[in-house]
Amino acid sequence: MPQLAFRQLIGANFSFQHFPLAFVAETIRSFGMTEIELWGIAPHLDLFHASEARVMSVRRVLGDSGLAVRCLTPEQVAYPINIASGDAELRRDSIDRFRRGADICAALGARHLFLTPGRGFENEDPRAAWARSVEALAEIADHARRVGVRCLLEPLQRVESNIVNDAAGLHRLLVELDADNIDVVLDTVAMATAGDMVADYVGLFGARIAHVHVVDGTPAGHLAWGDGSLPLGRYVGELAEAGYAGTLTFEPFGNGSYALDPVAAWRRCLDGIAPHLDRAAVPA
Repeated sequence: MPQLAFRQLIGANFSFQHFPLAFVAETIRSFGMTEIELWGIAPHLDLFHASEARVMSVRRVLGDSGLAVRCLTPEQVAYPINIASGDAELRRDSIDRFRRGADICAALGARHLFLTPGRGFENEDPRAAWARSVEALAEIADHARRVGVRCLLEPLQRVESNIVNDAAGLHRLLVELDADNIDVVLDTVAMATAGDMVADYVGLFGARIAHVHVVDGTPAGHLAWGDGSLPLGRYVGELAEAGYAGTLTFEPFGNGSYALDPVAAWRRCLDGIAPHLDRAAVPA
């Protein structure tokens, strides 16, 4: 039976927000990983304090531990960043910060800038928010292309966004965007809460799926492997059967115990996924 390669598994600083970046880098490297999804939050590297000196410091800290940045994921749900906002000033600032995010990706040598569709007002015509999201994503992706960066786009749960919540909606958005440098993220919780399956993503996006968040839930949540009820092993197996060649990582978040002891949460995730990964295989 096909298995994904261990080398496809990358680290991330989710749940490590109360620890210095050097500790994060050393921990992730000790797990045997050589790349990281860098969640763009303080004190590590957020879009509000990303001076050139700080960006270079982050690159140096990660590099000293033997880590490369695979993608930068600026916080964009909890922070006052919303590319589809009905507030014109907030929206313009959000777009400009993501343009800056693409520049940071280029400086860090990252392949991808992680994007989500934003959120409109709950009491407005949803078509208005959709149009703002399309326009903003197109502008950000165009800037990213000019600095040599690709983008990742992930649907969100309904409590997080009222624009794109499922694979079909994401497909419609990508068709309308018609941007050749935007790839797809499969988040197992977002997938499960939408009622989608791995086969739906594979059928709609194929090789365009470039990154996976392996997250447990009930079905919602950002739980460590085994703390929820999702069949994560089956999902990983189905991705392997489909010949998935991208990266995957964990996103334990929002549970107080994870922030207090993120290493324990990550070890549980690693133990959970270990039987489903081939350490000898090399990803395409």
